[in-house]
Amino acid sequence: MIKQAEVRVAKNGKRFISLVFQDKTGEISGMYWDAKDEDIQHFTSGNIVHLEGQRDLYNGQPQVKITKLYLADASEGFQASQFVARAPMSTEQMQDEIQKSLFDIQNAKWNRIVRFLLQKYQREFYNHPAAKTNHHNFAGGLAYHTLSMMRLAKSIAQQYEQLNYSLLLAGVILHDLGKTLELSGAVGTEYTVEGNLIGHIVLIDEEIVLACQALKIDGTDEDVVLLRHMVLSHHGLLEYGSPERPKLLEAEVLHYIDELDASINMISKAMAKTEPGTFSERIFGLDNRQFYRAKN
Repeated sequence: MIKQAEVRVAKNGKRFISLVFQDKTGEISGMYWDAKDEDIQHFTSGNIVHLEGQRDLYNGQPQVKITKLYLADASEGFQASQFVARAPMSTEQMQDEIQKSLFDIQNAKWNRIVRFLLQKYQREFYNHPAAKTNHHNFAGGLAYHTLSMMRLAKSIAQQYEQLNYSLLLAGVILHDLGKTLELSGAVGTEYTVEGNLIGHIVLIDEEIVLACQALKIDGTDEDVVLLRHMVLSHHGLLEYGSPERPKLLEAEVLHYIDELDASINMISKAMAKTEPGTFSERIFGLDNRQFYRAKN
C-alpha cells in the first residue's frame, strides 16, 4: 500500500512522485520518475499497488528502484488492513490494562480529567499511530507507546518514593493524546491542518482546559496547572516543540520516559532489518545515527 505520495519537480523540470510503500513487515521509499497526470492521480496515499523493483541504498537509507508499478484491481479483494502493521497487543488487551491503571490516579481532579478525555477520544486513541514515520508508527501505536510508558513509570515510581505517581501516570496517559487530532489515522497517515498549524502539545493542553469546563473543575486550581505543565513540557526542550522546559520532578521523568521508549522502538525496528555484524540504516529520529548489531 502507498503510505505517502508527494509530487515534486526534478532539476530537469519533469515531475516525479516521492513514494513510501508499506505492508505489515515495514516500509520502503522509492521515486517514480517522469510522472504523468494519470500517474499522479493513481499513485496516491492509501491506494494498493503491485510493485516490482530492486532494493538499493541512498544516503544510507533503503530505497526501491522502481521498474514496474500499477494499481491493484478491485476484483483482487485487497483491504488496507492487510498492509498496515499493528501493535503487538490487541485493542482489548491494551484497554483492559490501561483502564485498570486509572485507579492508581488517586487525585480526583486528575482522575476525572484523564477518564473524560480517554472516553472522548477512545476510538482514535486505540487506532492511531504515535507518529507518522519515527516511533510506534503503526495502527494502535499511540496506545501501545502510552502503555509501555505507563509500565516504565510504575517501575520508576517504585524505586523513587519521592515521585508523585498519580501526577506522573496522568501525565503519561495524556502526553500524546493530542495526536488523535494531529494525525489523520493509521492508513495513509498525514498531519491534519490542526496538527500542522498547532501541534499535539498545544492541542491536548486546550483539551484539558475544555475538560475542566465540562467537569466544572476550576482551571486555575494548582492541580490543573501541574497537569497542564506535564504535557506542555514533555518534549523537554523549546527547540523540540515544548512551550516550557520541565520544572517539576515528575515532568522531567515523563520527558525521559518518553525519550527512552521512543528510542528503543526506533532502534529495535532498525535492528530487525540489520544483518548481524553490520550497521543499521541511519535513523532520522536519532540524529541520523547508525547502530551496530552484534554478531552474537
